[in-house]
Amino acid sequence: MRKTIVICGLTFLVFFLQQCKKEIKPDDPLKAEENEQYSGGQVTVFDESPSAFGSQAPGLSGDDELLFFVGHAFFTENWVTAPSSTKGRDGLGPFFNSNSCSGCHFKDGRGRAPQFDGEVSSGLVLRLSIPGQGSHGESLNEPLYGKQLQDQAISSVLKEGAYTILYTETSGTFNDGTTYNLRKPEYQISNLNYGAMDASVQVSARVARQMIGLGLLEALSEATILSRADENDANGDGVSGRVNYVWDYKNQQTAIGRFGWKAEHPSLYQQSAAALYEDIGISTSLYNTQNCTTGDCSSLANGGDPEIDEDDLLKVVLYCQTLAVPARRNWTDQTVLKGKQLFINSGCVSCHASSMTTGSHPTVSALSNQKIYPYSDLLLHDMGAGLADSHTDFLATGREWRTPPLWGIGLFQTVNNHTFYLHDGRARSLEEAILWHGGEAGGARSKFVTMSKADRDALIAFLKSL
Repeated sequence: MRKTIVICGLTFLVFFLQQCKKEIKPDDPLKAEENEQYSGGQVTVFDESPSAFGSQAPGLSGDDELLFFVGHAFFTENWVTAPSSTKGRDGLGPFFNSNSCSGCHFKDGRGRAPQFDGEVSSGLVLRLSIPGQGSHGESLNEPLYGKQLQDQAISSVLKEGAYTILYTETSGTFNDGTTYNLRKPEYQISNLNYGAMDASVQVSARVARQMIGLGLLEALSEATILSRADENDANGDGVSGRVNYVWDYKNQQTAIGRFGWKAEHPSLYQQSAAALYEDIGISTSLYNTQNCTTGDCSSLANGGDPEIDEDDLLKVVLYCQTLAVPARRNWTDQTVLKGKQLFINSGCVSCHASSMTTGSHPTVSALSNQKIYPYSDLLLHDMGAGLADSHTDFLATGREWRTPPLWGIGLFQTVNNHTFYLHDGRARSLEEAILWHGGEAGGARSKFVTMSKADRDALIAFLKSL
C-alpha cells in the first residue's frame, strides 16, 4: 500500500511539473510600432553616415529639387568682405560669429562650446540683454553690444570682444550607488573693444541645433501644437507646457513661436534671416541694417542693400525646410524597445511627444500630411533653476525652454564627432543631459535616478536609436 502511494505521488509530481512547464511562458517580446522607423514620415532617408543630416527630402518637385542645391551653396560657402568680385557672397560683418551657416551647423548638424580659449565658429554664441521688454515683448538688447557678442570682425575693425568658459564640477549618486559628475558653465566676457557693458547685462549661451526636419515642424498646424498645451496643469501631472507667442516681423502680427531654444521665431523665413544678420552680419529684406557695434558703419563698404536678395534668401529657407530626417536604427531591438517603454513610463513623453501629423505646408507639398516622430511638443517648459538663465524671449522666462526634438540625437557623434547636449552643450552625454532636467521634468529625472543600471542603459539605447 505504501509503495502504491509513493508511485502515485511520483506520477502526480511528474504530471504537475509537466503542466507547470506548459503554463510558464517567457514574457512576450516587445513589439515596435508599425512604421515608427520613419521618423520623418515619407520625408525620411536611411543614412547612418557622417552626411546623415544633409540629405534632400524625398518627393520634392522639380524646381524645389534644383533650388535645394542652390540653397545648400549659400548655406555652406563662406561670405567675404565687401567689396569683392564675388558679388553674390560679399558683405560679411562688419561683426560676426561665423562666416558661413555651416560654420556653426557643420554638416547641417549640431554646434558645441569652444574646446579651448580663442576657438571660434564652433557653434555657440552668447545672447545679450538687459531687463525689460520691447514693444512687441521681445528682449531688450545690451545698449552697446546689441543682441549677441560678436567674437570676430572684418580686418578693418576690432572685434567686439572674447569670452572664456569656466566649468564647475558637482557629483551625485544613483540609487544603486553608481556615481556621476555634472559640469556647470560660467561665461567670462573679456577684451571688450567698445566700452563696458551695461551693469545689468544678462547672458544666455545658445548652441546651434541640428537642421533636420525643420520644414515638417513648420507644417504642424497651430491646432496640433495648441492641443498639447496645458499652461495651468489641468490634468495634474506636474507638466504645464505653454505656447510662446512671438512677433512675426514679416507679417507684423503676433504668431506662435516654433523655432529657437525658446521658440522665439514663428517661421523658418524669420529664423534664417535673423541668423544671417546676427551670426554672419548679412542684411536681408527683414533686417535691412548693418549689424554695427559702433553705431555708425556708414564709412564701411557693404555687399548691397540688402546683402542677400529676397530670391536667394528664399532658397536658403527652402534648403532649411527640406533637409530630410534620418530613419531610426535598431528600432526593433528588445533592449531599445525596453528603453522606449521606460521612457514612456517615466513621463518623458509628457514633453517629448513621440508622434504628430503635419498639416498642409504652404510651399512644399512633400511635407504635408506626414506622420512624424520628432519627440517634441514645441512648447515652453520650466526646466528648473539648474538650467535657468535670466534671459527672456517674449513669453519665455529665464527658466523656460522649448522642448528640443530628439530625432537624430543618436547620430551627433557620427555627424559632428561630439556628444555635447542641452542648450549650451554642458552635458557630455545623454545621461548627463537627463540628470540636468529639473522643474517640470524633475519627476522624470527622479525615476531615472532610481533605475537599475540595466534599465538606465536601455533608456539610453532607445535615445541613441532616434
